[in-house]
Parts: sequence; C-alpha cells; structure tokens
Amino acid sequence: MSFQLRREEVLDGEQLTAMLSENPARAAQAILMAAKQGIVEGQALLGQILLDGQGIARDPALARRWFQIAADAGHLMARNMLGRCWEHGWGGAVNLTRAAQEYRQAAGQGQEWALYNYANLLATGRGVAEDQVGALACYRQAADLGHAKSMNLVGRYLEEGVHCPQDKDAACLWYKHSAEAGDFRGQFSHASVLAESGNIEQALVWFGRALEGGNLKFLEVAQGTLLAAQHPQVRALADNYARRAAQLTV
Repeated sequence: MSFQLRREEVLDGEQLTAMLSENPARAAQAILMAAKQGIVEGQALLGQILLDGQGIARDPALARRWFQIAADAGHLMARNMLGRCWEHGWGGAVNLTRAAQEYRQAAGQGQEWALYNYANLLATGRGVAEDQVGALACYRQAADLGHAKSMNLVGRYLEEGVHCPQDKDAACLWYKHSAEAGDFRGQFSHASVLAESGNIEQALVWFGRALEGGNLKFLEVAQGTLLAAQHPQVRALADNYARRAAQLTV
C-alpha cells in the first residue's frame, strides 16, 4: 500500500520517526512524495534523510539543495541545516561566512538550534568577528526556549564570570536544567557540582548518564577531569569513561 500526503496535510513528526525506525524505505518514499508535492515540511525532512541516508541513498549534495528549497519557503530548521552544511562542508564547500548568515537569519526568528549554532560561531570567531557578549545573548535566548546544550553553556559563562557577572548559584541551576533536559555535558556539569557539594550518590547517577550519552571527544576530555577529582569514587569512573571511549573508536 502506498502512503500519500495531500498538500493541506501536516506531516506528523512522531509518526514519521516511528516509520523511519520500523520501515525506513516506506517513510522515505512518503517524504519524497510530500517534498515533490511542495509540502515544505516534507522538503526539510527529505534533506535530513538524504543527509543521514535513512531509507534512501545518502546524498549530501542533494540534501543541501532540498534544505535550500525548504529554507527559501520559510522553514527555519531547514535554514539552520543549510547553515550546518556550509559550516561542515556537507554536500559542498565549507564557507563559514555563509554558515553564519544562514544561522543568523534563522536565529533572528527564534529558531533555537540556529541560535545555538550562531552563538558557537560568535564565541569562536569563525565566519564572524568574535563576540562573547553576543554569543552569551544567543545562548541565553536558546536556553530560555528550552535548548539543553545552550543551558549548559549559559551555566559555564555564569560560573566563570567571564563577559557577565559571576553567579555560581544561577550556574548550578542552569546545569541542573540542562542535565534534566538530556544534554550529556550538562549532566556532567551538574554531576560535578553535586560531587563538589558532597552529594556523591547523586553525582554518580548523573556521571553515569553523561557516560551513556557522551560522544568520543567529550569522553576523552571528561576522563581527564575525573582523574583529577578529589573523591575516590568519582576518580574511579575515569576507567569507565576510557572503556566507553575505546568502544566508540572501534
């Protein structure tokens, strides 16, 4: 049985996510048909599955073109993804100036991932002049919208008191929000605060969650931090992080 969408129908993201998991090829055909019918959400989703190779042959160059089509039709996440293509060279050349332009456009309309990605460029001076105050403002806006990674970074700025007044209590609260929202770096930050306050039992829980979700780069850096910890139970976790990092390199 074929799956069709009329132009006036809205693609249900949860249903399509489930379909991509259960029957990627069928979901991809539904998304492809929707995109060709001019359904903007389908165009953005087609760009994503082409980028990921979900149910369809991976084609980053074609993904970039569909992101452009959806972005031109006003799809903010597609605009953000177009920025990522320019930033990382997916499907074409790297152009950080273009990446910043795409992120800034979507960020200006409140797209949380674009705010985060644009803030990253501002913080590092890539594609734009370095602007830590502007970066923090973008992270704050994204954090207020519920963006977990931005919550952790707002916490870091507040903890260090660089480019803003130092406020460790507020930093701890942002770390907690980030951890509960599922960001592994936020979970590690929250765990570190708990360990420093002597709440080792809860700290170990959050260090464990960060371990489960962390990527290779994070795990390698976190291992060194754990080795320098004062509490022996926390230091012992460094071996777990090293083993998990080794698994990800295989």
